[in-house]
Amino acid sequence: MRKLSLACFLLFGLLALGQVVVSPSVDIARVAFAENVAPDIVPVEPSMHEFMEYVFEPPYKRLKAQLATEPADRTAWKAIQSDSLILAEACNLLTGRPPEEDAAEWVALSKQVRESGGHLYAAAKKKDAAETRKQWTGMLENCNACHKQFAGGEHMLEP
Repeated sequence: MRKLSLACFLLFGLLALGQVVVSPSVDIARVAFAENVAPDIVPVEPSMHEFMEYVFEPPYKRLKAQLATEPADRTAWKAIQSDSLILAEACNLLTGRPPEEDAAEWVALSKQVRESGGHLYAAAKKKDAAETRKQWTGMLENCNACHKQFAGGEHMLEP
């Protein structure tokens, strides 16, 4: 019994050490997540127009209104942070919904919007109004670059 306990202890110790050696960063976990989960993403709404209208448009409109004036308090900043994060994270869904043509460009543009949305979220977390507005404008420029290429210039966004 004692030998079995010692063997289990050593086995679990080696497994734990292996996890440290094999998984030195979050990036490895992200790669494993992407490889194991992303292929299983199946759109609920097949229409990209509907998807954009119901996923992206509401937080865009709220942010546009919220950033038209100086955020008044913690509650206003929390709403800005929330909508910024929703937009940035929703871009991950876009990467899994490429069109049949120019899929690589779609994914690249989606990642650019996600990155600029992440900068917007980071600025909002700092409650830096000037930087938040700057990042908001930058994110919308990236959105519009995609709209120019994939929507024929329709649905252009303004800060």
